[in-house]
Amino acid sequence: MAKRAVFLDRDGVLNIEVGYIHRLEDLHLVPGAAAAVRSLNKAGWFCCLVSNQAGPARGYYPVAHVEALHARLVHLLAEEAGAKLDALYYCPSLSPPAGGKDPEFAYWSTWRKPNTGMLVAAAWEHDLDLRRSVMVGDKATDIDLAHNAGVHGILVQTGYGQQVLSGDYQHHAQPDYIATDLADASRWILAGNLATQ
Repeated sequence: MAKRAVFLDRDGVLNIEVGYIHRLEDLHLVPGAAAAVRSLNKAGWFCCLVSNQAGPARGYYPVAHVEALHARLVHLLAEEAGAKLDALYYCPSLSPPAGGKDPEFAYWSTWRKPNTGMLVAAAWEHDLDLRRSVMVGDKATDIDLAHNAGVHGILVQTGYGQQVLSGDYQHHAQPDYIATDLADASRWILAGNLATQ
């Protein structure tokens, strides 16, 4: 039977939003995020990172730096709470009109949120049931991705979440649930609320 998944945005959900992270030591977890992922792990949810990471396309740093940031993220999750991500997907590309400059990554991509490429790839490669899954993010594009892929969408108020709700960032979104943070989102998921949506 296909597994249910919690798809997690990175910046503003798992780690504190500080813009483009040029130094590894500047990546810090959102308080309570590791314990939240651990609670989802224990309940049998497939936890999957899905993140737009346009730093390489903008010429800020190489893909190897994104991979190093993810290695630090994985380490911090494990160190703080014994939490783990079952899979990590990210999109390093950005179209030229949106600011993509490095020729290797300056292109339109079906993986860039709100497009569904990362979720489709994850579902295919890990036997996931998108209809029983949920996307947790801090941007309207995360909620748009959820709608586009047929998964439930939770907007957290960490990162850009409060600015999305106030209309000061991106556009109005209609999540299935508005959470204070990932800890609140995980409690809502584990309470069985998806079954009633």
